[in-house]
Amino acid sequence: QVQLVESGGGLVQAGGSLRLSCAASGSSFSFYAMGWGRQAPGKQREWVARIPSGGGTWYTGSVKGRFTISRDNAKNTVYLQMNSLKPEDTGVYYCNVVADASYWGQGTQVTVSS
Repeated sequence: QVQLVESGGGLVQAGGSLRLSCAASGSSFSFYAMGWGRQAPGKQREWVARIPSGGGTWYTGSVKGRFTISRDNAKNTVYLQMNSLKPEDTGVYYCNVVADASYWGQGTQVTVSS
């Protein structure tokens, strides 16, 4: 069974930075795409960033130039470096990996105060 362990959320002032990490384990399949989604209060979950195993990255428009996704395949870990954070970035951030199926983590809270 795939397990995802997320860390790095917290409370930060606007303009600050946070780095999220997500370590994946338990799959006999390779982890193809890895990524992050978020859910703001009262809103649906949305994709924030994705990175496939073959390289390349995708970001939702509102975070381009501020967030950077990366992965360490040797550690089966995906990271999200978040800079210049804004109050509208507040939400629960969920790690996602695709192996034999798509898996979501438990989520980590990110709160950006104005």
